[in-house]
Amino acid sequence: MALINYITQVQFDFGALALLQQECDRIGIRRPFIVTDAGIKAAGIIDKVLAQLKNPAEAGVFDQTPPNPNEGAVRAAVQLYRDGGFDGIIAVGGGSSIDLAKGLAVCGTHEGPLKSFAVIEGGMAKITAATAPVIAIPTTAGTGSEVGRGAILILDDGRKVGVLSPYLVPRSAICDPELTLNLPAMMTAATGMDAIAHCLETFMAPAFNPPADGIALDGLWRAWAHIERATKEPHDREARLNMMSASMQGAMAFQKGLGCVHSLSHSLGGINPRLHHGTLNAIFLPSIIAFNKDSDSVIKEKKLERIAQAMGLKDAAEIGPAIKALNQRLGLPAGLKELGVTEDMFPKIIQGALADHSHKTNPRVASEADYARMLSESM
Repeated sequence: MALINYITQVQFDFGALALLQQECDRIGIRRPFIVTDAGIKAAGIIDKVLAQLKNPAEAGVFDQTPPNPNEGAVRAAVQLYRDGGFDGIIAVGGGSSIDLAKGLAVCGTHEGPLKSFAVIEGGMAKITAATAPVIAIPTTAGTGSEVGRGAILILDDGRKVGVLSPYLVPRSAICDPELTLNLPAMMTAATGMDAIAHCLETFMAPAFNPPADGIALDGLWRAWAHIERATKEPHDREARLNMMSASMQGAMAFQKGLGCVHSLSHSLGGINPRLHHGTLNAIFLPSIIAFNKDSDSVIKEKKLERIAQAMGLKDAAEIGPAIKALNQRLGLPAGLKELGVTEDMFPKIIQGALADHSHKTNPRVASEADYARMLSESM
């Protein structure tokens, strides 16, 4: 049976940040706890957020989100949240801050360590309606976590895991492209490729969900048409608007599931948290698309042909080369070797990929040998 669910309330436009107090009132958040990172705070964005609140002195701020959020940061945020008697969370930043906020929303209102709520530990059923409400304000156009039901977090044991539940969907997403205008070029490129990966992988995933397929293809069209402009002309408002929409659309659609791109990037990102998730996705995409071309569902529904059409390409054979060429034009690494990945790391990466929740929703089941070949092709 297909589960089709869309999804939460989204305020989307330039200047949407002005609706923050309205959304707090609607949800019932009176003492908000802001989760962000040091860079966002230094850029003055938190000052803009606080200026929208009628009682800014009542708000708390946690600005120690690491680039890849982890269990230690969740514990630190939980302590401050509980000590301050806060009743809701405002996540401000990229996917890292929003995912950390979701980890806080669960662990701040449930007993037990973060590990116990991970999908691969059977934790989904343990997450209840007691989860703290979250308002998500993205400052990048990549993960789409502002409308997603999951968070990707690194446990104390080094595993990069998914914490998934309908209760983790933010109660409100405030998508204001104004907040992305000063995003650096390389971060624009890497997060933009993350959005493209979400749209591509969720479209190829075999679950029956035509609305998700339509949203993913439209998101792919928007991202492919605007990512270079957003990267090279950062104040191009049309490009920023379309990239933020593509990011949101990818996450709306990936309730279908993702695939081997993400199982590999989650695993490798857990081994080396300094590696950027979107950059890894950009590198892995061509090999996984080639692997998926022989999938029954991909062939039956002519998915690669439809992807090529959305990307403005003549045929499906051009997809992989076009992605590699785009990565080069954006200034992203050409392969894993540039990131310091070596072949002796393959067994550990493959072990993590096989255990990842995204492994199960790829249109073709990947074996250890398949993963080894994908890694070699991505070097």
